[in-house]
Amino acid sequence: MRVWRICPERYAEEAFSGAGGLRHGARWHPKGTRVVYTSQSLSLAALEFFVNLDVAAAGVPLVAMSAEIPGEVKVLLIRPEDLPAGWRSYPAREALQAIGSRWVATGHFAVLSVPSALIPAERNYLLNPLHPRFRRIVISKPEPFAFDPRIWKPGR
Repeated sequence: MRVWRICPERYAEEAFSGAGGLRHGARWHPKGTRVVYTSQSLSLAALEFFVNLDVAAAGVPLVAMSAEIPGEVKVLLIRPEDLPAGWRSYPAREALQAIGSRWVATGHFAVLSVPSALIPAERNYLLNPLHPRFRRIVISKPEPFAFDPRIWKPGR
C-alpha cells in the first residue's frame, strides 16, 4: 500500500521521523508522541496539509513523499462507527488523542488507519516510527510540490 505526505521542504529529512509529533499534538495524538501522518492519496495529503496551513507560510517550498507499506506490516483499522459522536469537530476531541496514545503504547501495530475528518470515506494512515516493523516501510525521495495558484485567488 502506498501512502503520501506533504511537508515544508526544510523538514524533508525528518518527515518520517515523528519529530513533528514531539513538537505538536494533533487529532490522533498528544504532543510528545512520535507519530507520522500520511494519507491514502496525494490529493488527500494536499487537502490535509492545506487545511492546517497558516496563511503566512503559504509561500514556503513544499515536498511530497510517498511510502510503500508492505503487506506483512500490520495495520489497525478504525472505522467511523468506532468513534465517539462529534469526532470530526474542530478542535479535535481528547478521546481521539487517547486512541492514538493507546495504539502507540500497545505496540501491536506499526500503522493506524483512521478516517479523514475532511472526507470520512477516505483514509489517513498514522505510522509509528519507533515500531520495529517501521523499518520495512520504504520511503521515497522528496519531490517538489506546489499548490495550483488558483487556490490563492484574492477574496477567499
